[in-house]
Amino acid sequence: MARGGAWRCLTAGACALCGTAAFASGDLLAVPSEQPVTFLEMLSDTTANGLMYRFRFVAPEIGQEGREYQDVEVDMQFLCESFAIPRVADTGPQPSQIVISFSQKETEFGVANEDVIQFFEAYRIEDETCILEFF
Repeated sequence: MARGGAWRCLTAGACALCGTAAFASGDLLAVPSEQPVTFLEMLSDTTANGLMYRFRFVAPEIGQEGREYQDVEVDMQFLCESFAIPRVADTGPQPSQIVISFSQKETEFGVANEDVIQFFEAYRIEDETCILEFF
């Protein structure tokens, strides 16, 4: 559970309804690194800084040689702009932040798992572009 708010979740099937392009759960998404990536879920929360959407993806190759953070950070930026922004464009209030996360395998949100590598980045939206924000 997030601090200061209640998370709302949309799974891949439900998120297809809120976006501009439908897709099926488990469909591979094209990303610049060409690694296999699938959408897991979208979570939303209201924080002290405003509305935040968290888009969670499964990327089973992360952490391997050639799939370290510096190799796949471009994929997170790409998914923020090509996947997340179009899906929040028509949801009502716009988010102050979008978080993109990659996990080696499906995990429960908020539950630590030392055996699963995860990468994540936070972005603010300006002119339909994702701008990296440092934590």
